[in-house]
Amino acid sequence: MDQFRMKNTEQIKAQPQNERSAVQQFVATKNKNTTTKYIVIGLIVAVVLIIAGLFWQFVYKKDAALAGVDSSKKQALFLTNGQVYFGDLSQKDSKTIKLENIFYLQVQQDVQPKPEESKQGETQLIKLGQELHGPEDAMFVDRNQVLFWENLKDNGKVAEAIKQYKP
Repeated sequence: MDQFRMKNTEQIKAQPQNERSAVQQFVATKNKNTTTKYIVIGLIVAVVLIIAGLFWQFVYKKDAALAGVDSSKKQALFLTNGQVYFGDLSQKDSKTIKLENIFYLQVQQDVQPKPEESKQGETQLIKLGQELHGPEDAMFVDRNQVLFWENLKDNGKVAEAIKQYKP
């Protein structure tokens, strides 16, 4: 094996200067072509990743803000089952709405009202979290279950009651 290497080395040394230059030029050109290929492939991959990221941002992520929601105010969230919740509304993702600092209305009626009293009960604003099952003060609602939402006026009865709430 060493004899083979020595012969190759001797042959290369024995080659005229012009031939060695041609071999070296060929090898250098081949290395440049390989490097150029890797650069082109890298650029194509980078462009594809950028396009995929933009596609994901616009199609799946969308805008993090909900249309018409004034984050400086409380919102009323009306659900398809007739329930209404009040609180701070935000978008979790394209299919889910998040409501925090939640309140809801509850009508208190006597079990056996007196005949002379009206049948209307007293309406109270209840802070979520005081129920028997002890929920956290955040609710995630599927977008399909939402009819609409509204911003509450600062001087409205519900907004004022929420401001006055003390845990």
